[in-house]
Amino acid sequence: MNQVFDFIFGQYAESETIDIVLEIIAVVFGFLSVWFSKQNKVLVFPTGMISTAIFVYLLLKWKLLGDMMINGYYFIMSVYGWFIWTRKVDDNHNTPIARTTSKEKKISTLIFIATLIFVFAVYKTFDKWDGWVAYVDTITTAIFFVGMWLMARRKIENWIFWIVGDIISVPLYMYKGFAFTSFQYLGFTFIAIFGYLAWKKHLNNNLQTA
Repeated sequence: MNQVFDFIFGQYAESETIDIVLEIIAVVFGFLSVWFSKQNKVLVFPTGMISTAIFVYLLLKWKLLGDMMINGYYFIMSVYGWFIWTRKVDDNHNTPIARTTSKEKKISTLIFIATLIFVFAVYKTFDKWDGWVAYVDTITTAIFFVGMWLMARRKIENWIFWIVGDIISVPLYMYKGFAFTSFQYLGFTFIAIFGYLAWKKHLNNNLQTA
């Protein structure tokens, strides 16, 4: 049991207390953000902004550039999503949950490809392209970039990208030595699955009453 505990939490032995506390706070607000997203509530964005702002600071300090860019992008897209979700499409309704259009699928593909190229260029520029982790980081960054953009536009397919990215991130962050963040992504995986089911039910109910 001690060996398991040491494997999971041993990496924090040399960490500053403030960094551990900040990571836990960021994880808590991250859970709240995903939960509010599942509930289709606009509070997903302010809670997410708190989490991502903390992670940007921590990841910059830990020199995890790909992860830092993900969270920086999340923060920017949270501002955009907050606007989209609260925007009135008519006098009585805000932007509804919907399926991705053909145009949005093309944009999603462009975001994915552009992110792969951009993250690769950043890693090469800072001489961080030094192993399989860099490859996985690049792919998960592209997946999450598309997922966040679709969530900001209130598209149900965003959950599929979150589920895939979260599943990859669980062992990845454990390997990197960030147990709390790994547990966060494990929780995110289950919430994302239920989020997809909840949004699908909401969308089907709206179609039936339309």
